[in-house]
Amino acid sequence: MKEATGEVNMTVVIVIAVATLSVFFFAVLWPSIKNTFIATNKCSDAVCDPRTLNDGMVICQYYKNGQKIGNDFKCVWKG
Repeated sequence: MKEATGEVNMTVVIVIAVATLSVFFFAVLWPSIKNTFIATNKCSDAVCDPRTLNDGMVICQYYKNGQKIGNDFKCVWKG
């Protein structure tokens, strides 16, 4: 019976550790990963003006059917 109790205690410890790591990942790491992914995709789909190059950043905007969509934003100039 003592062995079974020890296994249950170890299972509880593992479940708590996994839950703690999951909360940390989704509360701290995931928002950063998601924002980086969105920013990278946003800049790769944009039209950037190389004449606005300043400190490695350029001003970009979206166009659809020849019309500008949304506000200007800055992206890293990739050349």
